[in-house]
Amino acid sequence: MAPLALAHLASTRLLRPAATAIVLLLAWEAACRLLAVQPFILPPPSAVILRLVTDAPMLAGEAMVTALEVVLGLALGTAAGCLFALLLIASAPARRWLLPLLLVSQAIPVFALAPIFVIWLGYGMAPKVAMAALMIQFPVALAFYHGMRQADDGLIDIARLHGASRGQEIRLIRAPAAMPSLAGGLRGAAALAPLAAVIGEWVGAAGGLGFVMIQANARMQTDRMFAAVVLLALMALGLWTLTDRLLHRWLHWLPDSHSGSASTSRLAP
Repeated sequence: MAPLALAHLASTRLLRPAATAIVLLLAWEAACRLLAVQPFILPPPSAVILRLVTDAPMLAGEAMVTALEVVLGLALGTAAGCLFALLLIASAPARRWLLPLLLVSQAIPVFALAPIFVIWLGYGMAPKVAMAALMIQFPVALAFYHGMRQADDGLIDIARLHGASRGQEIRLIRAPAAMPSLAGGLRGAAALAPLAAVIGEWVGAAGGLGFVMIQANARMQTDRMFAAVVLLALMALGLWTLTDRLLHRWLHWLPDSHSGSASTSRLAP
């Protein structure tokens, strides 16, 4: 009975969003036809689907470019975020000097930084990866740092009484305690990564889904622009789902491995 119950639950979770999406698409199609909306203003879903089919080879190639930027940016941003969090928790001077810089990096609009990255790094893949890494490192660093601050003070006191070093304290107590919080930060980073890469492509690129959107918008090919948006949304959803599954496997020993989101209430050192 258990496998059947699990299968029924999984099918229900898939059917409900699928049914909602179908209803919304049908309403969108009907509204476009009944109101005679011009396709360059709002194309019907049938036109977007047709464009996805006819432009499939081109769109698939551009999606691969964006996907590579997203994966590299996610990896680099995650590594940078974890490193920053470890520096913040390990060193009081680092907290005083590095934490304000992290906050300032998120206060500056990303559209203001994207042209600067293009000037510094050129029109290739590097500025898009850098943009994605910049946006991703903050939620990862915040989540990991917050989680390590939530470690059991009693365990830390016992470790110190037994002569544990600062590094051992972090490695054996604080870092394991921060895993659920870090998982929440990684899930948020996975959702941000495609957006960050596309913002970089909007400013200057020779390929990618963001480049397709800009070119389609200039030519009033709204159906092609929507097709690129659909692929980007599917990419973001797929990346988030893959990250969530991997984290669930990695943190299977935690009862709350599906939760763990960072809060800013204890950000200050």
